[in-house]
Amino acid sequence: MFFHNPPRRMLLLMLTATLLLASCNVGAAPSPTLDVNAINTAIVGTTVAQFSAQFTQTALAVPPATNTPVPTDTPQELPTLALPTFDTSGGALPTISFQSTPAAPGGVTPLPVLTQLPSSPAATQSLGDACNNSAFEGDVTIPDGTVIKGGINFEKIWKIRNTGACTWDEGYALVYIGGSNPDLDPYNFEFENSKDFVPGGSAINIPILLTTPCTPGKYEGHWRMRDDSGYFFGTIVSVYVEVKEKSSGCK
Repeated sequence: MFFHNPPRRMLLLMLTATLLLASCNVGAAPSPTLDVNAINTAIVGTTVAQFSAQFTQTALAVPPATNTPVPTDTPQELPTLALPTFDTSGGALPTISFQSTPAAPGGVTPLPVLTQLPSSPAATQSLGDACNNSAFEGDVTIPDGTVIKGGINFEKIWKIRNTGACTWDEGYALVYIGGSNPDLDPYNFEFENSKDFVPGGSAINIPILLTTPCTPGKYEGHWRMRDDSGYFFGTIVSVYVEVKEKSSGCK
């Protein structure tokens, strides 16, 4: 009985197959080796190209910005106010009056000014010089505002002091200068009698005889001293009376 040896036959078959396969691959080109660095470089280049194209399209879609110049402030010329000039070559400064208001061009409309004549020591001033001056010292009779019937004669007396150095003698007078004339029938007091002369520093009571009008109302009169050359000086003395009813002397 014969026994075959299978392992030896199997080896021969496998060797033969191997030689056949090797002979089929003779002359074929070897497979290329892949370069990892080259692959990464290609990927990066492609990505950069895509981003570059995208940025270019976005820039073209957005309009370019325009630089608008900032406006500059234009200086405005202010009017020049010139102060008035005055000629002071004569030595006297000009007098500016504030008792007027501008009206139409070329003129001014003065404001009405009411002047109350003083009749009491607190409201009087001495207006004169070293020679001639006077001061009112009080009402001896008929205080201001006295009510008297119409048609009545009355005597108003003032106490006046000579505050100058010159004597009030012949030619001096207490002169009526304004008021309700001729309603009170005023007159002047003349220094004609030597007993009435008033040296500087002395005082005198000067009487004036007046008559109230018959018409009801308020009446006044004002007097001032005058020297022998016609110069008025000193404080003003006054009388203020009121008539409310008539006396039997009125018709």
